[in-house]
Amino acid sequence: MNIMIAFQNVSFSYDGTVPVVEDLSFSISGGESVGLIGANGAGKSTIMKLMLGLLTGQGKIFVGDLEMNKQNLPKIRQTVGFVLQDSDNQMFMPTVYEDMIFGPRNYGLTKEQAEARVDRVLNQLGLAELKHRYNHKISGGEKRMAAIATILAMEPEVILMDEPSTALDPVNRRTVINTIHRLPQTKLIASHDLDMILDTCQRVILLSHGKIVADGSADTILRDRALLEANRMELPFCLQGRHM
Repeated sequence: MNIMIAFQNVSFSYDGTVPVVEDLSFSISGGESVGLIGANGAGKSTIMKLMLGLLTGQGKIFVGDLEMNKQNLPKIRQTVGFVLQDSDNQMFMPTVYEDMIFGPRNYGLTKEQAEARVDRVLNQLGLAELKHRYNHKISGGEKRMAAIATILAMEPEVILMDEPSTALDPVNRRTVINTIHRLPQTKLIASHDLDMILDTCQRVILLSHGKIVADGSADTILRDRALLEANRMELPFCLQGRHM
C-alpha cells in the first residue's frame, strides 16, 4: 500500500533548546485511520503543524511523493486538510457557506461544482440548516461541525484532525464518528477522547515528550491500563471498570 505520510528522524524545538519532537520516525499508509494520543505537551499538535509546513524542524517529512519544502508546500496544502482544535481560527468568512465554498473555488472548481460539493457535504453531516447561518451566531458545537464540513468540502487526500470531538454534544459527536468511518482518506486524529479513537482508528501512536512510546493496534494499546497510566492517561471510559 502507498505511504501517504512519512516522518524521517524529525526533531523540533520552539526555543532552540528543549525538543518538543525528537528524532521522530513513522509512516502511515494510504487509507489508514491512525490515532495520535498522549498527555498535554506530548507533541501531537506540533506534529500536525509540521505536516502543514506551519513549523519547520530537522529531518524529512513526506506527504505522498512530496517532500516537505518551500517548493512543494502549495501542493501539500492542497493534499492535506486540517481540522483545527479551535474552530474560531478556521472559520474566517461571515457565513458557513462562504467558508465552505472558499477552498473549492480557490482550487479551480466552478461555482456550480463547488456549490454541489458544499451541499453534498452538508447533507452527509445533517447540517443543511447551517448553510447560510452566520458563523458568529452559531453555537460552539455547530461551529465545530461546520469547520469539519469546510475541510471535507475540499476533498483532501489526507485529513488531520486535532481534537475533533471537542465542544460537541453526544448527537454531533456520533455524527462525526460515523463520518470518519465513511471517509476513504488517510486520517491522522489527535485526541484525548480515547473512546472516539477506539471507535474510529485501527492503529494508535502513543507519544510522550515528543517520542513514540508505542505504535500498534488501537485495540491493544487502548486496553493496556499500565501503559496508559504510565503516560498520564486513563483507559477509555467504555473500558473502565472492566478487568483488563
